[in-house]
Amino acid sequence: MITKRIIPCLDVRNGRVVKGVNFEGLRDVSDPAELAAYYSEGGADELVFYDITASSEGRRLFADVLRKVASTIFIPLTVGGGINSTDDFDRVLKCGADKVSVNSGAIRRPQLIREAAEKYGSQCVVLSVDAKRVDGTFHVFQNGGRIDTGMDALEWIRYGVDHGAGEIVLNSIDTDGVKKGFDLEMLEAVNRIVSVPVIASGGAGSAEDFAELFRRLPDISAGLAASIFHFGEVSVHDLKMYLKEEGIPVRI
Repeated sequence: MITKRIIPCLDVRNGRVVKGVNFEGLRDVSDPAELAAYYSEGGADELVFYDITASSEGRRLFADVLRKVASTIFIPLTVGGGINSTDDFDRVLKCGADKVSVNSGAIRRPQLIREAAEKYGSQCVVLSVDAKRVDGTFHVFQNGGRIDTGMDALEWIRYGVDHGAGEIVLNSIDTDGVKKGFDLEMLEAVNRIVSVPVIASGGAGSAEDFAELFRRLPDISAGLAASIFHFGEVSVHDLKMYLKEEGIPVRI
């Protein structure tokens, strides 16, 4: 059985890692490079770096911060924020990213997914989707969860995969930062319609939440979290040891 990946997420604003609840009330956490090195040395399988205000502020991602992060780690790095063109892909990859996450930029110009996949390969293109329940359906939100696009999240994810996205990060706004468990209902709905890896994001509050995720949805590829790791509630190493004891395959 393929091992499950454990992925810390660095949400970066103004050069600092921040974290909030339901995408709001952000508070300062740490220096991105220092935190990245800690996770790389501590057994994380990959790392995700989001410049969370690049799109809403209409600017490019902070390349200098990204370079520092990339230079300190020895694990795969996925980077997102302000990605609007294949030129942005090129710039971020040259800064040290292994994969590039698209979100608002792809919503504004969906052909970016296919353009990037054709130029860099599907394995490089990660479609990150911020989704929330609206009137009984899952809607896609953009600009850091600020704007309801009105788009159906399942239809958008299916489009993204059909046009070259090689991986999906599903961020549930409903469970983000709440620490009461991953959004299993939303994840199951997405996992049913795609054949590429799906990364669960939003809601992890304990090691048990990861175990429940992988037991209930064994096809989910990875669990992504931020505050549970950032604030020392559980370490990546301890989480992996717990999952191994629970019979869930992980890389130790």
